[in-house]
Amino acid sequence: MSDLLKKLEKINSEIQRRKNDNLMKYNTGDKIHFKQLEFHKNKKRNRWVFGGNRTGKTECGAVEVVYMARGVHPYRENRKNTSGWVVSLSRQVQRDVAQQKILHYLNPRYIEKIVMTSGSKESPESGMIDFILVKNSFGGLSKIGFRNCEQGRDKFQGASLDYVWFDEEPPFEIYMECKMRVLDKKGDIFGTMTPLKGLTWVYNEIYLNESNSSEVWCEHMQWEDNPFLDKKELEELTSTMSEEELEGRKYGKFVNSSGMVYSEFDENVHVIDPFDVPREWYDNISIDPGLNNPLSAHWYARDFDGNVYVIAEHFEAKKDVAYHAERIKSISERLGWHHASNGMLSALIDSAASQRTLASEKNVVELFYDNGILVSPKVNKDMFSGISVVKSFLKSADGKTKLFIFRNCQNMIKEFKTYWWGDGDLPIKKDDHALDELRYYLMSIKGQFSKNHFEKVQKTAIQKNKEKLLRYNRINTKKYRI
Repeated sequence: MSDLLKKLEKINSEIQRRKNDNLMKYNTGDKIHFKQLEFHKNKKRNRWVFGGNRTGKTECGAVEVVYMARGVHPYRENRKNTSGWVVSLSRQVQRDVAQQKILHYLNPRYIEKIVMTSGSKESPESGMIDFILVKNSFGGLSKIGFRNCEQGRDKFQGASLDYVWFDEEPPFEIYMECKMRVLDKKGDIFGTMTPLKGLTWVYNEIYLNESNSSEVWCEHMQWEDNPFLDKKELEELTSTMSEEELEGRKYGKFVNSSGMVYSEFDENVHVIDPFDVPREWYDNISIDPGLNNPLSAHWYARDFDGNVYVIAEHFEAKKDVAYHAERIKSISERLGWHHASNGMLSALIDSAASQRTLASEKNVVELFYDNGILVSPKVNKDMFSGISVVKSFLKSADGKTKLFIFRNCQNMIKEFKTYWWGDGDLPIKKDDHALDELRYYLMSIKGQFSKNHFEKVQKTAIQKNKEKLLRYNRINTKKYRI
């Protein structure tokens, strides 16, 4: 009987320990922050969370540090005796934010030693911590070091690290120095920030990933992603902020003084994982031609509810029409795309393609025809009405999304991120090839359907079942991708 009581006492002690361990309680229970889990589960080595204030982004960084220091990461291969840095913008931010979060999730029983640069180790939260030695689950000790950007680049040299966490955006030279610190150990860089500084190096290096690094990953967090925030308080706060403030502080989006043309675009909503699209949904191909500039072509599908899917992409510069035609035919064959009655592929194309230059005997429309593709230059190129239509598909008046882009269409996704208003109420004419032909396509179907059109379409039982399954999978993929 005494043995049983000892076992029960041990179990109760363990239960109590877990109740008092904030790391054990993180993202458990009735409320789950799914965006935080996406961050922890992702295996890329350069991960960033762009989040508004109070979205839970800083928790991600602090918990990730403690996971790695303790050697108890639930989703990654753990290392013994790790060494890493927590990098803050200033001494005050280090003390008031980063240190507090680390100490909150690091159970005191696992702290071997705290070394201070100022203050007392008996109350480290009120002083400046130099480093913490942490008991690693493999039996040794890990080291969490603290740095701030006020110290200058020199203080970020020499070390060999397993990870670096940036709490808010550092200067570019410090970011590059820290990348060198994790190089030999193939370590991790991760950052959590609210992008209030505009289009800085982070926008190009991380968000746009201009270097096309396979190790860069990022996500946006907004207030609605944090299940612990009070909805009434958020509504009141939202009503007091300007649209520009909301972009950064609520949605964690980059802002530019000129403004994003398609501010409705949300990568978490409009970009989806590819799925098998029913052939009955296949609609049209749209092309924005280019020789020295890229030629952009996308394949568009549309379901019986009027939702549009961008399912494939050809995007390449410095090639002739014959090359592009072969690529378009190859992608169409892979998709099982439909042909016109004469056996040719058909597509929309910029009306400029019908103009013949002095250097050519044939225009682009004729050249495509010679290469087996019947392109129609009869497209509506009105800029303002076209942009309005695209916006309505991104987010309709009743808040519905009707445009979804497959994740493999990277060039269109990138253009959405870089399309800004310029002077004279016109977008800046740069990197807009995919968005131009998207406008041609959406303008071609504008007003094509009456209100009751979809009710009149007779669908088979198989079609109805397919649509139901696809909608279910799409919704759950977007909402619970963890």
